Amino acid sequence: MVQQVTSGIKISVETNYEGSFYKNYKIQYAFAYTVTIENQSKDSVQLNARHWEILDALNNVEVVSGEGVIGKKPVLNPGESHTYTSGCLLTSPFGAMQGHYNMVNFTTTKNFEVIIPTFKLSAKFAIN
Repeated sequence: MVQQVTSGIKISVETNYEGSFYKNYKIQYAFAYTVTIENQSKDSVQLNARHWEILDALNNVEVVSGEGVIGKKPVLNPGESHTYTSGCLLTSPFGAMQGHYNMVNFTTTKNFEVIIPTFKLSAKFAIN
């Protein structure tokens, strides 16, 4: 598990290799990741958007940006957390993800970025 705190918002990420399959004659490696967003600040906040950079061992980079996470824009009061699970496909058994969430602080009405720490994606069968 990797963790990081930015502006009182703690991000924790756990990953899991889900398996491989062929799609359009190319092998794809499926990974799941579970993110917990914990509000350790004294203010209520809302997650409005996400930005991901997904890298594989073949130097392919996929950028994914959009509103919310899995169709939600969670509001977190002090001490509350939100957990969700999502996934990605890589063309190699190794990779990494990093990014940030765009959030708003309801007390100050200011937007701010919360860093999602870089986390590794690896299929156990490919590790020596």
